[in-house]
Amino acid sequence: MTTSHLTFRIAQKNDALAITDLVNSAYRGDSSRAGWTTEADLLTGVRVNPEDVRELIETEDSLILLCLRDGIIIGSVNLLRTDNAAYLGMFAVNPELQGGGIGKQFMQAAEELVKQRWQAKKMWMTVITTRHELIAYYERRGYQRTGRIKPFPAEVPDECRLVKDIQMEELEKIL
Repeated sequence: MTTSHLTFRIAQKNDALAITDLVNSAYRGDSSRAGWTTEADLLTGVRVNPEDVRELIETEDSLILLCLRDGIIIGSVNLLRTDNAAYLGMFAVNPELQGGGIGKQFMQAAEELVKQRWQAKKMWMTVITTRHELIAYYERRGYQRTGRIKPFPAEVPDECRLVKDIQMEELEKIL
C-alpha cells in the first residue's frame, strides 16, 4: 500500500520496540508535547510496553499497521476485528511530524485495510472525553460521537492519573 510518499505495512514482532518508542513518545512525557495528541497533562508513565505490543501483533484478529516514510516508522495503529467492525486503538504519529496530513492519510489506509481484510462495515474507537481537539479531529475524518461513555481502563493505576474521573467516549464511522 502506498499513499503519496508514505508506505504502509503490517508490523512484525521485531518492530515491537520501535512501535513502543513511537507510541510512548506520541502520548506521554515531554517528547509528546511536540505534537498535539499528548496525554502528558492527564497521565504519567508509559502508554505501552514491548510485551504488550508483541501480544497485539500475535493475537488473532489483531494487527498493527505501520506508516513509514523513507523506510522509517513514523506511525502505528492497532486494529482489532470485532464482529463486522474494527476497533482502532493506539493511533500514533511521530509528534514532530503531526499536523502535516500524515494522520489523515494513515487513517484512510487503516480504514481501507479493515474493509478489504475483514470486510468491516464500521470502524470504532474510544477517546478521552476531555480531549475535545482530538474528538474534533476524528469528527473531521467522518467519525461520530455515540454518547456511549466508558470508564478509563482499570489497568492504568491511580498514581498515573493526573486527572481523576477520566472517562472514554466511543466514536464510530460507517465505512
